[in-house]
Amino acid sequence: MEENKKKLAFNIIKNDPLDKHKGFGKGALSLDNVSPVILDVEAGEAAIDVGAMHARSVVEKGIKFLPSKDEVPNGKPYWLVWVTIDRNEEGPYYAGVTACEMTVDREIRRGYKSLPEHVNRMDKSIKRHIIVDHMDDKSKKTLADFLRQHNEILWENSSDELKQGLAAE
Repeated sequence: MEENKKKLAFNIIKNDPLDKHKGFGKGALSLDNVSPVILDVEAGEAAIDVGAMHARSVVEKGIKFLPSKDEVPNGKPYWLVWVTIDRNEEGPYYAGVTACEMTVDREIRRGYKSLPEHVNRMDKSIKRHIIVDHMDDKSKKTLADFLRQHNEILWENSSDELKQGLAAE
């Protein structure tokens, strides 16, 4: 009997910026166009991890996050970067890119992140903001390289604000 019960689910309007659709739902905010990128500061590596949409990325799993950075003095630094894709006259581009700080100490299974900041930055990314100025230079270069390698056309079509913000002209 339990199997026959319907599960509660969210209906999200599909609004793919790559399909040139201009009909119903155009302009609606959609999570379909947002990807979380986890950037390992020390390793200089970046990867998309969709688990981060629900605070369940590989980096976050098994970690209890504390509200104070001081409580995790040996935390390894990471950036969670929200990347939103949209389309304009030139084609698809990186429309919103916002970075959030996070530290993780695997040994004590504790970490630091500000959940309100992560939620607000995801919202800012969806609303086409670029917030990367607080990132360290090495991480900016890593992110710029990752975005460029992920899709050269998206990078080329992106704003000068993004390219200059990541010092990657």
